[in-house]
Amino acid sequence: MSTGPTPSTIGHISGATGIDSGLKRTATGENLKAAGQQFESVFTSMMLKSMRQAKLADPLFDSQAIDTFRDMQDQKLVQQMAEHTPLGIGKAMTDFLARGLSATIAENQAGAENGAEPDPNLQSNLTTPRR
Repeated sequence: MSTGPTPSTIGHISGATGIDSGLKRTATGENLKAAGQQFESVFTSMMLKSMRQAKLADPLFDSQAIDTFRDMQDQKLVQQMAEHTPLGIGKAMTDFLARGLSATIAENQAGAENGAEPDPNLQSNLTTPRR
């Protein structure tokens, strides 16, 4: 049992998205994958919302309560879609960010070999599982 914050948990904050907002948040493959899923969820939500607005209004089911329920249903649907049947947008973003992070880590290591102080906020554990 934990009696309080330990040095390894201080500074580790994750919000409603589940993405670590600490200093090292972009340095882990797990956080990159979570950010990719979140991005895909937001993108799909915006796409679905635009599709719903483009349809003709139905006077029988046209109320604020129905709209609110449909918005909540759509939000849950797009979260499930991003997790289980992704469109590939989140993976493309994750791969792009991982390449950029790999280049930054390589530059940091090259600087350390030349006598520069390495950046302690960068980690090289980019173990994102491939599908």
